[in-house]
Amino acid sequence: MSESPAQTTPQSGAGQAGPQARAVVFEAPERLNLQTVTLVPPGPDDVVVDIHYSGISTGTERLLWKGTMPDFPGLGYPLVPGYESVGKVIEAGSQSGLRVGDQVFVPGARCYADVRGIFGGAAERLVVSAERVIPVPEGLGERGVLLALAATAWHAVAEAPPDLIVGHGVLGRLMARICVLQGYHPTVWETDELRRAGGDGYTVVHPDADERTDYARICDVSGDAGLVDTLLGRIAHGGEIVLAGFYSERVSFGFPMAFMREARLRVAAEWQRADLDAAVRRIEAGELSLDGLITHCLDADEAGAAYRVAFSDPECLKMILDWRSGS
Repeated sequence: MSESPAQTTPQSGAGQAGPQARAVVFEAPERLNLQTVTLVPPGPDDVVVDIHYSGISTGTERLLWKGTMPDFPGLGYPLVPGYESVGKVIEAGSQSGLRVGDQVFVPGARCYADVRGIFGGAAERLVVSAERVIPVPEGLGERGVLLALAATAWHAVAEAPPDLIVGHGVLGRLMARICVLQGYHPTVWETDELRRAGGDGYTVVHPDADERTDYARICDVSGDAGLVDTLLGRIAHGGEIVLAGFYSERVSFGFPMAFMREARLRVAAEWQRADLDAAVRRIEAGELSLDGLITHCLDADEAGAAYRVAFSDPECLKMILDWRSGS
């Protein structure tokens, strides 16, 4: 997730006629269209960004798609999803501190006059406060959409690396890579055979093939609210379970096992700017690789098909939309 859901209140220029842009719009649960929407005019602290690529989140965006997202301020339809966008600044406000031509990562925006911006990054052009965007290296290209996930992974595991990670999607892989660059070699659980490939410096196994019951720290990114009891049976006395996925259902567990293990439960909150800065430094230094994580890319005109693939195809680790055609 981004630092916080982008709300519907325009950041500047309210009441003025603004530019227009194509955007992905969830009209209602399981109803998606590519529409032309109106943006609020930029202010002196804002930048206008032409988006090149935006990522599709199979966690939070799936919940918005299904209509099962827990209540957030401003939640409602129609809405623009997305918090993983990268592009170039085409207009910089006098107080923005940025320049035309800067390549930036945009963790969502709230720049829409006629639809809700719940995260709000899936559009060909965004108006956003300069303090929210992050300059990124030109050579990062489409991999820049992964920076929010890299920051999320850093926030969850960098200071306390787990010895078991549950889930080998993009977030799980990034967590495992962060552990490896710090000298740790975690085990990763993955039930889908197609996703068990790709471990480099760590082991990926089906949970049933792992008999270990003394993990000191387990980090779950599965989003499965019913998994806590299973994980309690796998930690050592005094062990910790970190919930780093996003859970639409109530998380509960049986008390006796937690009591006997004297277990600790930690919820990894949303990433902060310091997490993103730390991850970007490691990426720029060549220590944290983003290679092999984007598996699918479709033109934004094919957004409907892209979302279906992202949410249903286990071979799709990360789907991104290409906005560069501008058609």
